[in-house]
Amino acid sequence: MFAPQGIAVVGASRSPGKLGAVLARSLSGFGGHLALVNSRDETMYDSVRAAAAAGPVDLAMICVPASACSAVLAEAAAARVRAAVVCGGGFAEAGGEGVDHQRQLAKIVAETGIRLLGPNTSGFLAPHAGVTASFVPGVAEVRPGRVAVVAASGGVNHALAFLLAEAGHGLSLAAGLGNAVDVTAPDVLDHLADDADTAAVALHVESVADGPRLVASVCRLSARKPVVALVVGQHDVGAFAASHTGALATSWRTTRAALAQAGAVLVDDERELVDAVGALSVTRLPPGADPGVGVVTAQAGPGLLLLDDLRGRRARVPELAESTQDTLATLLPPLTYQRNPVDTGRPGPELGRVLATVAADPGVDVLAGYALHEPDAVDLPGALREASGIPVVFGVGGTGPAVTATRLALLDAGIAVAADPRGVAAAVGALLGDARRQAVPPALETRDQAPVVAAGSYDEHQAKQVLGRLGVTTMPGRACANRAEAHAAFDAVGGPVAVKILDAAILHKTEVGGVHLGVASHAELDQALDRLPGARRFLVEAMAPPGVDLVLGARRDPVFGPVLLLGLGGTTVEALADVAIRLAPVSLAEAAAMPGELAGRALLSGWRGGPELDTAELAGVAAGLGDLLVANPGLAEIEVNPLRLTHDGLVALDAVILSKEADDAHPDQ
Repeated sequence: MFAPQGIAVVGASRSPGKLGAVLARSLSGFGGHLALVNSRDETMYDSVRAAAAAGPVDLAMICVPASACSAVLAEAAAARVRAAVVCGGGFAEAGGEGVDHQRQLAKIVAETGIRLLGPNTSGFLAPHAGVTASFVPGVAEVRPGRVAVVAASGGVNHALAFLLAEAGHGLSLAAGLGNAVDVTAPDVLDHLADDADTAAVALHVESVADGPRLVASVCRLSARKPVVALVVGQHDVGAFAASHTGALATSWRTTRAALAQAGAVLVDDERELVDAVGALSVTRLPPGADPGVGVVTAQAGPGLLLLDDLRGRRARVPELAESTQDTLATLLPPLTYQRNPVDTGRPGPELGRVLATVAADPGVDVLAGYALHEPDAVDLPGALREASGIPVVFGVGGTGPAVTATRLALLDAGIAVAADPRGVAAAVGALLGDARRQAVPPALETRDQAPVVAAGSYDEHQAKQVLGRLGVTTMPGRACANRAEAHAAFDAVGGPVAVKILDAAILHKTEVGGVHLGVASHAELDQALDRLPGARRFLVEAMAPPGVDLVLGARRDPVFGPVLLLGLGGTTVEALADVAIRLAPVSLAEAAAMPGELAGRALLSGWRGGPELDTAELAGVAAGLGDLLVANPGLAEIEVNPLRLTHDGLVALDAVILSKEADDAHPDQ
């Protein structure tokens, strides 16, 4: 498909505005056998078979109405054409008859083995092979290079290709998947893992059909070359799930978490994607958990923007060593800032030595810089050549051919380039994220086998008994069936106590008046029992000490399988939406890293005399929950909410275990 010896354009036309005519023009520079097929035009081949008889045809570009595409695809397969692209729309995305048209294409692919890109795509670019299999004007101008694009949308594929070209990057491949009847993102990613022309990959994701396969492909690819992923759907709102875990583990969050765990660098928009993948295509940091960034700016204002953005990305910008500062003092005016960031005041002949000095600092692993294009003041390519030895990202501000030429010269020298401070920060953030992901130990670890438990409904007491088998701490308490047992439990536990209804069918007990806290006497216990709604069983449990409330849950995602979610906030977690997600089973190292992703992580570090989280303890609980879900296919979800961090460690204050049957019975709770 991506390196054909011959191409047939089926539905080619001499009417300039028609799809077949545009495609024929786009492919006019192809160096192999190009066959135009149209049975109503005597100057063209009347069939794919005739085109294949005249020369090799590996790829059929099908530009006919949706209703005719399956017949053409079958004809191409019969003529031993090995790949095809169906460009037009009118398939499943259109509904109605389009669904049947797409089903016919899938049937032919399954029966014949021909590979199909699309339908409903604008095609692909393979500049190294001289193939512009696209009907979008201007794509033939995109030069060969080291960046590959794999996009769910044909339109996004071309938008990214043009943005990369504007930034000075050439492409090895740019493929728009469209409806992905056959060729999917994992197929193209697997191909790129062995592609010598590709140094970094930009991945655009809208939806995922096979989560484990996508994760496996990204894992294989990211072990060899960087992957930068943009996931669409941040503001998608699905049906409310039975628990906080289900409500918060949206497809967008879970997809991003899965891709990050697989080794991808995540970005938030297409501009950031271009800066990130562009930088990673020319330079890469070695594995490291916390690389240091040296910042050099020729103008203070842009330097402050750059520093602020880096801080927001949790980049470490260390103060430079005293010896480094001493050297800088001999190169720069005394009023300039020289600790990191380094402000030169204006670009001048000393810029190269300044960059080299900062790059040589023992605490600096990557150099970030910015300067307006002032060729009369400094030769930027020459200055940056002095800063060798570590990766460099440099922003060159300005417009016009001279600025473009300078940026290209820097790229050719292996220096990542951006047009503005935000772009520099995005590129540096990608280098740091890639280095951190490389430093994460392998996910596979040997742990004790998780217990196998019966499927079915679990009330809170029963769920906590399961957690106890995992070593999770709970407060002392007793399940009671009558008042006498409740009073005996009160005496045994000692007040004050919490009194809770035990009913597996009630998932949110506080909302039905099923929880009463701080019960300090037998009289108050009777009052609490009177207020429980129709309780036949209830739990009398010691009150927990104060602390910071978390939610920890494991659920079976329909696309990715078992996932773990950690969040801050207890009952307010959905309002805060401050969560970290991992696929399960998870390594202890991955689980221990989850709290560091929370915006409120400072609350877990002894905030104002509060308790301090032992990440190893949290990792053991989280990994154990994931293992439990993996080991018990009959379970749909396990949630501990709140999981309270106290001065004595973690305590599970409430727990929910849902079987698949129970989860299906309460889809909207």
